[in-house]
Amino acid sequence: MLTLPEIVERGPQPYVAVRERVSLGAMKPAVDRAFQKLFGWLGANGVEPVGAAFFKYNLIDMGGMLDVEFAVPVAREIDSGGEITAAMLPAGHYAQVKWTGPYDALVDVNAVLVGWAKEKGVRWDTQETPEGDRFAARIEIYENNPAEVEDPKDLVTTVAIKVAD
Repeated sequence: MLTLPEIVERGPQPYVAVRERVSLGAMKPAVDRAFQKLFGWLGANGVEPVGAAFFKYNLIDMGGMLDVEFAVPVAREIDSGGEITAAMLPAGHYAQVKWTGPYDALVDVNAVLVGWAKEKGVRWDTQETPEGDRFAARIEIYENNPAEVEDPKDLVTTVAIKVAD
């Protein structure tokens, strides 16, 4: 099930992440590797997530490489190091939809949101580069844990893209 697109206001959100450049086809092993590193670091440093895990797509070239942060929100800005990035999701208006169903439909879910924005004249906070489109914030929030959900049709994902001011 897909909700209708909407524009919402989000405040700034600190987060920690593992950042990788990966092709769409190599996403699954990258996700597993990144979250193992991230949750290991969180446990070793006594840091608790304050919300659902998310992917932040910094750079997208669907036929090439993606620059992705595999992330969790945290309560406050923190120092990190090594393979762990600490950053802030920017405040602002985001266009979003919520999808209930398997992850393999998320490319189509993103296409629906992008098509809706084009139809409505909504512009993204993005810039074109030779490597692909660079987004201020394009996120997929995994609202429930796939390790705890028996049936993929019950997975809930929010797709949100920051709108240009």
